[in-house]
Amino acid sequence: MSYVPFTVKMTEEQITDKLRSLYGSEFTTADIKAFCSMNDIHYNTVTRKLQKYKVSKGKWNLEVTQEAVEQIEKTFNAPSAPVTESRNLVPVKDDTFVPFGGFADVKNVIKSKQFYPVFITGLSGNGKTFSVEQACAQLGRELIRVNITIETDEDDLIGGFRLVNGETVWHNGPVIEALERGAILLLDEIDLASNKILCLQSILEGTGVFLKKIGRFVRPTAGFNVIATANTKGRGSDDGRFIGTNVLNEAFLERFPVTFEQSYPAVKTEEKLLHLHAASVNVDDDKFIKKLVDWADIIRKTFYDGGIEEIISTRRLVHIIRAYSIFKNKAKALQVCINRFDDDTKQSFMELYDKVDADVNFDNNESVE
Repeated sequence: MSYVPFTVKMTEEQITDKLRSLYGSEFTTADIKAFCSMNDIHYNTVTRKLQKYKVSKGKWNLEVTQEAVEQIEKTFNAPSAPVTESRNLVPVKDDTFVPFGGFADVKNVIKSKQFYPVFITGLSGNGKTFSVEQACAQLGRELIRVNITIETDEDDLIGGFRLVNGETVWHNGPVIEALERGAILLLDEIDLASNKILCLQSILEGTGVFLKKIGRFVRPTAGFNVIATANTKGRGSDDGRFIGTNVLNEAFLERFPVTFEQSYPAVKTEEKLLHLHAASVNVDDDKFIKKLVDWADIIRKTFYDGGIEEIISTRRLVHIIRAYSIFKNKAKALQVCINRFDDDTKQSFMELYDKVDADVNFDNNESVE
């Protein structure tokens, strides 16, 4: 003889109270089926009584009724979205860009239009962010960049209510904009984030995100992807070079299938890059560029060998070229661009430069008008 479950009559209030005590305000089909099994009540009976709390397929939220969702979506339908829609978010191609390192790999991931999150790590000033921007520029792909700090929270990323002309309206955050546009989301300096970044867990799984505040589920548009850059691998900075970086949650890091390690460009590549930057500011001095690249190469090798604690980045070499275009004095350009380092490091850098270019006199650092 088959067993027929005894149907317990429960009011909507009793059902919602019990579900809330078990699962909180949000629950899924699996949760309801488990609840029905525990209480000998039919699944259809429960879902019928919870119909007004259903926010999407297989999801219920006791804090948001269907009527509220409809009203909120009508009132707060992302007023920023129409404005953003009219903007072109494809980065501009930069004539000074020279591809190197993992650029081709990153470009191939973006070109595939597959959802395949990428983590790019490397020392500061070696072109991680610039490479992603230029890959998108070459492929005509929209890019939305978010500069992450320890203060970055869910409202900054996902969105929130804003006061506009005396009215409270919903504004999409950059993550939702990227999801809906099928854009590349660049999370820059992600190792500065706190655990508030965990609000992106479901997004890094490619499933989209449920906006609890307005009861709407946003699914990713084709082409959407996430790329993160960091100076560390998300394990913090043991040597203290990158103060403020944090140890990121292991489950969060695991959601990035691949990690590309970005090094500084090879000598010849860096020379080419500096020549292009020099030309953009009307500097024509091949010898100076060659000396700068050789100097940076010596410093980096010394750094990797543990001889010094600081390094000269590609970005800083570009700063020196620009300073030279302004002050017309090589010694002045070098000094003002290495003044950010402590006195001992600055002295070491100048002594190392003397070894590659004895013609530069650091005692003569007056600007030329």
